[in-house]
Amino acid sequence: MSVAGTYKTVVKSPMGDQTGTFTVVPGDDDDSFTGTMAGGMGQMEVEDGKIDGNTLTWKMNMTVPMPMTLECEATVDGDQMTGTVNAGAFGAMPLTGQKEA
Repeated sequence: MSVAGTYKTVVKSPMGDQTGTFTVVPGDDDDSFTGTMAGGMGQMEVEDGKIDGNTLTWKMNMTVPMPMTLECEATVDGDQMTGTVNAGAFGAMPLTGQKEA
């Protein structure tokens, strides 16, 4: 199963639902990926993206509304993505996504 693609995502944050577009681009090997998360707070690059079966882990450096490293994990099941975005002192926020056609 390929986890590659573009997902419409929602992160339930303390500031309300943050919608975005998350792209997953597998690397040269089968266990890494790059991509971006673009939304209302700008675009963030995927860093240290890893693929383990249908589970993705990655980091992103948020700059707005404050500088922070987000640690993310999500599992892809068919066209659905579910996981968490860990925002340091703000804790883990639920992440859901739907793969675009």
